[in-house]
Amino acid sequence: MSRYELKEVKYEDYWELRKLFSLRYAQTCENIITNSYIWKDYYKARYVTDKEGLFWIYQLQGEYFTASPVCSDKNVEKYFLMAKEYFNQELKQKLVMYTVDEKLVEQLKLSESQYTVEEDRRYFDYVYDAEALRMLSGKKYHKKKNHVNAFHKEYDGRYQCRIMTESDAKLISAYLDKWHGMREIEDEYHRDEYELRGIKELVIHSGNINMDMFGVFIDGKLEAFTLGTYLKREETAYIHVEKANPEIRGLYPFINQQFLIQCFPTAKLVNREDDMGLEGLRKAKMSYNPCYMAKKFNIYEK
Repeated sequence: MSRYELKEVKYEDYWELRKLFSLRYAQTCENIITNSYIWKDYYKARYVTDKEGLFWIYQLQGEYFTASPVCSDKNVEKYFLMAKEYFNQELKQKLVMYTVDEKLVEQLKLSESQYTVEEDRRYFDYVYDAEALRMLSGKKYHKKKNHVNAFHKEYDGRYQCRIMTESDAKLISAYLDKWHGMREIEDEYHRDEYELRGIKELVIHSGNINMDMFGVFIDGKLEAFTLGTYLKREETAYIHVEKANPEIRGLYPFINQQFLIQCFPTAKLVNREDDMGLEGLRKAKMSYNPCYMAKKFNIYEK
């Protein structure tokens, strides 16, 4: 019988888990608890905890792997070794870690003879100057500003922005289905379907979660929706979800700008997560001029 108890990611454990997530400053979206809830079903997320920290067990297409442990800086080696032991003894395989933050790599100081550590550009987070995205001033943001101005001109008097709550769950769910139908996304991994399912579940429980949701309505219809988390210690807004009607010019940069202005006015940085190696998403994220990329790594036990 295994001495490890694998736990599912449940909403009733949110505040207990949040305490663990607050122990370490990593500056990547994987260290934000909201992200874990959105993707928990896609990765069949389980975790082992002793109340001081935790390590993950993920499974995707038959492969088991883990990620950065959730714990204090002083305990990263402890939970890394716990994860290694679980992989070696319980799963009978070598340790595999994905989306490991750069700080953790530096803290672990892994032996090259025992581990392979490699960058994975697909999962670098895009980090931006928040004030630049609020203002959209200067030559770098000329095109974005033009698109926003075009939106104002076309829809002046017809749009409304507002903060959304769990009472809007049905409205948001219907909008996400409509958005998904318009996008005609082809993804062999079906990440989009799991993401929408995760967002819908998150919205239902949002009244008890530290996050913000925001929508843009045109002629009374929800046409854009976004949600994010603010970490005061990092002065960073993490944007987990941003969906907008692609046929409405300027709507994406408009909701991007207004969400920061109305919900995160004191944020100094904005983390808009990774591009998953998708060329269209990479082009869109680069167009906002990131001030730096938060690197992530994969670690393989030899």
